[in-house]
Amino acid sequence: MLNYPLLDVRVSTPTLELRAATDELLDQLADLVRSGKTHADPAPYDDPMSFYETDPDLRVAKWLQAIWRGRGKVGPDAWRLYFVVMVDGRPVGEQSLAGVSFSTLGTVTTFSWLSTDLRGRGLGHEMREAILHLAFHGLGAKEAASDAFVDNLGSNAISQGLGYEPNGFDWATRQGEPALLNRWRLTRDRWEQRRRDDIQLHNIEACHALLPLS
Repeated sequence: MLNYPLLDVRVSTPTLELRAATDELLDQLADLVRSGKTHADPAPYDDPMSFYETDPDLRVAKWLQAIWRGRGKVGPDAWRLYFVVMVDGRPVGEQSLAGVSFSTLGTVTTFSWLSTDLRGRGLGHEMREAILHLAFHGLGAKEAASDAFVDNLGSNAISQGLGYEPNGFDWATRQGEPALLNRWRLTRDRWEQRRRDDIQLHNIEACHALLPLS
């Protein structure tokens, strides 16, 4: 995008591509949100979450509004990059990366979801590896944090498999009910031990120009 180069950032692996979430790509991804392909059982999302909205059109509207708000907030305390996950040229999910006091702490967190019909194929693991490569190799992160409800077996397995270490527990609500979260922590040193050489970053200079990284 000529006037906002953060929307040209991409991360590619042999299996998938993360493309910055332009409105055009979000319009394509909205079909999955509208049809409920974000759902999982047990529910993986803490409150507030647009995906719990029962009206399909309102669900899409709230989801887009949240992304637009987050995409436009870029400051030293917090910023967030949103990506659409592409497999074989079609949008299949969402992956985001958030900086948490990044210029001071160098810490990031991640969030993702994948269409229900593509789960169980290792794509969630690949998405996380791609975004971690952007965080550590591309942006110089010092640490990545993640959390997942204790009954979210898939997300917890991905964190454990990628070298995250347990970092305690926390409480959150989902659909108004309290639920326990596992917290995870991945240091740069542990990421370096497992880093891959087949993940490519594209137009990364936009992040260094427009994000408060230091």
